[in-house]
Formats: sequence, structure tokens, C-alpha cells
Amino acid sequence: MNPLKTVFNNTRKPEGIIGKMMAKGMNAGSHAKLAEWGFDHLNVSGAGNAIDLGCGGGANVARLLSRFPDGKVFGLDYSTVSVATAQKTNKQAILDGRCEIICGNVMRLPFDDNVFRAATAFETIYFWPDITDAFREVHRVLKPDGVLLIANESDGKHESSLRWTKIVDGMRVYTGDKIAAALTAAGFSDISVDEDFDHDRLCVTAVK
Repeated sequence: MNPLKTVFNNTRKPEGIIGKMMAKGMNAGSHAKLAEWGFDHLNVSGAGNAIDLGCGGGANVARLLSRFPDGKVFGLDYSTVSVATAQKTNKQAILDGRCEIICGNVMRLPFDDNVFRAATAFETIYFWPDITDAFREVHRVLKPDGVLLIANESDGKHESSLRWTKIVDGMRVYTGDKIAAALTAAGFSDISVDEDFDHDRLCVTAVK
């Protein structure tokens, strides 16, 4: 495989030494800026459980811990490298019993129905095999009136971001309309799309 392609494929599933560097990088830079902007769209907090799907380096798990001081926060990722990094990032919260980071697949979430008040997905739905089926799984584990927040560093309209689909295996970018349609098909309502064209990013929220 092309060495450059190997590096960029680690954005999909961090592995090995390069993956460790990639997972740590997910906690800073443009990722952090997107997270700050995205979390401004989340209107639930306080008590209850929350989960960050595709948790990467774990920075957004930490942000959820601040939002839900009276609940438990989970992080889920299918990369063992990301899970290990996120566990280090949230070590104290894990020791305190307020946090759990697990290796798992969003297509088959290892949770009972009606568990979470909020679920977040930052820069990860690009790599989900079928977003509608994945959204159905998220819908299942959310409590009634639970909220799903999606934030992407691509609005699905700029050529500069579309080119990444030719570089990273299995990557797809979506417009807000496509995400909203998939959410509707999965059973969500009260869908809100904020497309920031100037910064090539979008945030979508939906309610169970």
C-alpha cells in the first residue's frame, strides 16, 4: 500500500505506531475546534448517561463528563488503539467509576434499550457501513427524548473534502440533507441541521 495512504487510513481505524499518533492528534487542533462548535448545539446536560460513538482519543468523552456530572459517560470505538488512548485521557474518571471506554461496533451496540440521554458522533459517521442502520441502533439505546449530536468536518459539498473519499478506504461524506433523511428513516424527529459552508462543517441534532 502507498505509505501516504497507510497514514491517512489511520483516520478510519488507528492501528500501530501511526495509529497511536493519530489517536492523540484527535484530541487537538481542528478536531478540538469542531468539538467546541458542535457541543454548542447539545442542549441536554446534568443527570443521566451519555456516550461518545467513535470516541477516538477520548477528548469528547471528557467534554461529556463535564456536561453530565451526575451520570456515567461511555466511549465506544472499534480501534483498540483509540480505546487505549481514550482510557488514558479519562483515567481518573474511569477510576472514579464515572466513565467506561469499550471496544465495540456502532452497528451492534452492546447496550440495552433506552440507556442514554445523549449520544455524540464527531467525525465518525464517514466510516459507518450504513448510516441508516447505525442510526437505528443509536435510536434503540437512547431514552425517549434522548438526543443524538453529529458533527462533521465536512458539509459534503466542498470538493476539498470530497477528495478524501478517494484517499481513505471506505470513507463517505454526507450533506446535511442526506443525514437528515437517514435519521428520519431510523425513527428520529426534531432534526436540526446547521451547515457552516464557510468553514466546511456541519452539525446535526435529532431527538428520539
